[in-house]
Amino acid sequence: MSAQVQKQKKVAATQVGVVESDKRDKTRRVSVRFSAPHPKYGKYVANRTILHVHDEKNESRLGDRIEIAPCRPVSKTKTWKLVRIVERAPEL
Repeated sequence: MSAQVQKQKKVAATQVGVVESDKRDKTRRVSVRFSAPHPKYGKYVANRTILHVHDEKNESRLGDRIEIAPCRPVSKTKTWKLVRIVERAPEL
């Protein structure tokens, strides 16, 4: 029975957001947009969450759409890591 049981790594829930700041080394500020119903009126309201993401290779740039996943705390505010770059921002 123990040979049948395999350890499977738990797949973390990923999110997609847009890089809003790339000024710090190995850190990106990412805006994740979502809509949620208003508690009283029920109309869907657009919201956003700002997350600090660890980018080990400094590969993402301002305006890129990236996929991020939760990880262990890297610093006081950084608890997300870069998984992949979904779409590059257009070069100006």
